[in-house]
Formats: sequence, C-alpha cells, structure tokens
Amino acid sequence: MNPFDELPLRDELRGHTPYGAPQLDVPVRLNTNENPYPVPDAVAEAIDKAIRGQLRDLNRYPDREAVALREDLANYVGHGLTSANVWAANGSNEIQQQLLMAFGGRGRDAMGFPPSYSMHALQANATGTAWIDGQRNSEFVLTPAAARAQVRVYQPDVVFLCSPNNPTGTAAGLDVIEAIASEAPGMVIVDEAYQEFGRDGTQSAVSLLPRFQKLVITRTMSKAFAFAGARVGYLVANPAVVDAMQLVRLPYHLSSLTQAAARAALAQAPALLTQVEAIKAQRDRMVSGLRELGLKAADSDANFVLFGGFKNEKAVWQALLDRGVLVRDVGLSGWLRVSAGTPDETDAFLNAIAQVPHDV
Repeated sequence: MNPFDELPLRDELRGHTPYGAPQLDVPVRLNTNENPYPVPDAVAEAIDKAIRGQLRDLNRYPDREAVALREDLANYVGHGLTSANVWAANGSNEIQQQLLMAFGGRGRDAMGFPPSYSMHALQANATGTAWIDGQRNSEFVLTPAAARAQVRVYQPDVVFLCSPNNPTGTAAGLDVIEAIASEAPGMVIVDEAYQEFGRDGTQSAVSLLPRFQKLVITRTMSKAFAFAGARVGYLVANPAVVDAMQLVRLPYHLSSLTQAAARAALAQAPALLTQVEAIKAQRDRMVSGLRELGLKAADSDANFVLFGGFKNEKAVWQALLDRGVLVRDVGLSGWLRVSAGTPDETDAFLNAIAQVPHDV
C-alpha cells in the first residue's frame, strides 16, 4: 500500500521519491562531492570559539537578516559587492528553492539543460513550477547559439545553468551565460557550487551582474570550505533580488550558531582554501588515470569526474562497491561520477576500477 494513498498529497508530488545519494558504510566514499579533508584544527578552534560566544544568548532569536554574515560573504566574493547584493540560507538548495518561491510557482515554468543537477527539477516540482528539459549535444556541451535558441523558443520564467556543471564537471563559458541572460524573459540562475575548483581561466558569472539585472549566482560553503555539515549557501545578485528573498524566507531561518560558524570559517578562508589545490590535483590525477585505462573521462572544473564508456554502468557501480569504493550513479547511461578524494582514496579508486571489466 502506498503510504500517501490516504493523504491529500498534491498530484504533482505523487510517484516521486526523496532526493538523496546512498549513505553506505564503506572504506572509500566518493559519491557526494564532499571535501575529503576535515576542517583544520586551527579553523575548528576558531569556529568552536565563535559558537561558544553565542551559547548564552540562545534565548534570543538570531539576526533575522544575517547582515554581518552577508557582508563577510560579499567581501569574500569581491567584485565590489556589499551585503545588499548577498543573501544567505541553509545551503544553496534552500537558496534555489526560495528563488523558485519568489519567481516560479503555479502558472510559471523553469528550464534546465540536462544532464545537470537533478535537484533543480525537483525544486521546481516542489514549488509547483512546471519544468522544461533543454538539450545539450552528444558531448554534453551547450553552445551559446543552442542555449539562446532554446530560451527563445520556450521563454521560461526561470532558467537554471550549472557552471561547473554537475554531473559533467565542465564550466560554461561566459558567452553561454550571456546568450541566455540576453534572451531570457525572466530570472537566470547560475549554480556555481563548485566555482573554487575551476581550472586556470575559468570565469565566474559574478562579473556579468552589472549588465544583467535578472541574473543570480548561487554558491555554497559545503565544498571548498569543507562545510557540508554546517549547511550554508548564498546568492549574489541585484539588491532587488535580495529584497525579494525576504518575502519568501522563513523568519529567523539561519540560526545564530550557523551564522557564527560561517563567519569564523570565512575569516579562516586562506587556510581552508589551501585544500582546494590538493583536491584539484587528485581530480586531475583521476582524469589521467581513467584515460590511461581506456575509459572516457570528462574535463572537470569541479571536485568530481564523470567517467564512462560502460555497457552497464550499474554493474560497474556494484563492482566498485564490492571492492569498497562508493561512487555515484547519476542516471546517465554508460557513465558514473566519482568525487575527488585524498591521495589514498584516489589510489583505492584507480586500483578498483582497473580490476573491473569495462565491457560489462
């Protein structure tokens, strides 16, 4: 019996399952794009001190607008931004849901370009926003001309674009973002969750904000800052977009403890971001190692690698799991995704994939 049969659940939610990757106890977990390095001791001590400083005042609500945190985030992003350009919430997923609550909803539609982050379509569904699948070419590339043409045809109220794209890993050129933003009648949301991992020359869409008033860039502290457990995401945009977020946010949505921890981490950004180069080195080592094994591996500007050339990716996923390595089945025929880990985890992954028959 379906547990929802007796409930007046919205029709568009029926038949769906919750989003989430398998959480399995295995020696090598490389399936959720986490930062593989723990928070350094000095940074952990600074965060601990900041949190303890809030404990006596937990009887009071937090700063509802998180102004100090937003100012710190603006300083981190640069480009002359201020707190008026920044909004923060419990992870970039909450930010994106708030954007859809403000600019999507019943009678409106959102568009993305799969294969891409599957949560965008789920968030649209959850907010009553119709979803439109755009198209990439056979190499998973989205050209400016193709992007512009599709937006012109569908005229979506909201457009999502991941850069770097998840699960393929490659960043979009600014020319693609410009093409979409020039054509779109509504909001354009560029998901830059992995921006800090870009290869040399990778550019952020933040530089386009002065030209496009309906452009929004969302980011997270989960990846580069090793802060996935804290749940802190943010957007940068025109101040009017930030004002719109306050129409749909829950009151006091970001706790005093979260705000204090995030500010302490941002103050230690140089120490935390030193891990990024180590992660990029392992990512590039994975790309090279996979190609040496005769497998396909997409160029990556993120902390993960899409790899494939399999007849049965599910069999390969299971074979890797049997060898103690958990990767992600992203639902893309012939392909799997692996997160960049520590050097030892990279060794384990490459040794395991070398033992798996690639023609299964």
